Amino acid sequence: MQKAVYSGRAPERYNEFMKALIKKCWDLYKKYEEGLNYLIFGFLAFVLNYVLYFVFESLFHMHYMAATAISWVLTVVFAYWTNRTFVFKSKNAGAAGILKEFTAFVGARVATGVLELVLMYLMVDVAAVNSYIAKFICQVVVILANYFLSKLWIFKEKEK
Repeated sequence: MQKAVYSGRAPERYNEFMKALIKKCWDLYKKYEEGLNYLIFGFLAFVLNYVLYFVFESLFHMHYMAATAISWVLTVVFAYWTNRTFVFKSKNAGAAGILKEFTAFVGARVATGVLELVLMYLMVDVAAVNSYIAKFICQVVVILANYFLSKLWIFKEKEK
């Protein structure tokens, strides 16, 4: 039986492989940065909404509707800040510009919230779709609608 001789090249190949893998991952991230950031911060907003709801309802013993409303408001503020800063990287400056952008963002969120309620009613009460399946479908529609409203209307690049 022949004894294997260590050549010292394995760590070098591993390092080259890892560098290439990291570069490939970074390149993919940069290519899809906006969409990936939207998913990441959207998930964080989703978690924040549930945590805030739990805190207000369970720990502060608020009525579930008040807890829902307050957690929604705070989550929309968080979503605006993260979408503005990390997802769409808005260049809008000045109080008037930011207020207009924020108002449009909240308006879009209210509109997609109403859209979700209408779709839930139509699917659950009219079409007799299971409410959990309907909620999942609505979430997909609302997430896509929020993304496109944000990209095409709220945080669109201003022409120079």
